[in-house]
Amino acid sequence: MVLDPVKGTAFLYLTGLGTMGNVLVFVSYMHMFQSTVKKPIHLVLAHLALTNIIMLLSKGMLKTIEAFNFRNFLDDTSCKVVVYLARVSRGLSICTSSLLTVVQAVTISPRASRWQRLNLKSPQHILSLLLLFWILNSLISMNLLYYIKNIKSVNITQSKRGSNYCYFLPESRITRWIFLTLMVLRDAVFQGAMGGASGYMVLLLHKHHQHVLYLQNSKLLYRTPPELRASQSVLLLMLCFLFFYLTDCSICLYFTFFIEKILYVPEFLTLGYAVISPFILIHRDEHLTKCCHTP
Repeated sequence: MVLDPVKGTAFLYLTGLGTMGNVLVFVSYMHMFQSTVKKPIHLVLAHLALTNIIMLLSKGMLKTIEAFNFRNFLDDTSCKVVVYLARVSRGLSICTSSLLTVVQAVTISPRASRWQRLNLKSPQHILSLLLLFWILNSLISMNLLYYIKNIKSVNITQSKRGSNYCYFLPESRITRWIFLTLMVLRDAVFQGAMGGASGYMVLLLHKHHQHVLYLQNSKLLYRTPPELRASQSVLLLMLCFLFFYLTDCSICLYFTFFIEKILYVPEFLTLGYAVISPFILIHRDEHLTKCCHTP
């Protein structure tokens, strides 16, 4: 293992900053959900923050420890838990981000719209979907519980890939393609739902913008409703998510086919959305800003 203090410091800073931001967002939205009118979107945003915390602590801290070349203190069970949580949290991030766009699209859609047919207006429905996401992503990542081992318990020449502490042992071609297909299908379905809901919100925001221009030309006062401002924030989050997701996939594919040694870029991109998203919410959400400044 090679000591890399620059990489370690960068990961430590990003992990610490992102964790603090997500903890603040999680606590604030849970407080708003319990003390005010129970809005389903607050529950979804709190779950997104929780997912980010799990990803940062499981993946970010492991990368930090590796970069500083600390003694290998992980056993097989610890490796399974850390790598498994990192994979599950990545899937939960995709599913929760998709649900966020759909819930917001339903919230701002007209009563006569087809989106209103989606029964996503009660916390019970949201909790059921979040539980379904946990079950789905836990099952899709089940292969890691068998193939992840600690480096001390396997022969390095027989290991396939991994980190300085945990290795992913070779698996059968059938198993690899089954779980890879499931992950691709999951990403495609939820990315499609996210794209459809985002496009619908863009259309509604465009109509709202045209209405605002008409009122301004008529010299009438008008203020953007909180629901539409929240939609703008959700769209900004989705653009951020898509940027990190697509860039990470593209770079990983490029390095896989053209470069033997993967550089640091994909590792930082994996954590990028989890670090930036809470600060986008803090900046855009007026209620969240008030909670943050409340003594």
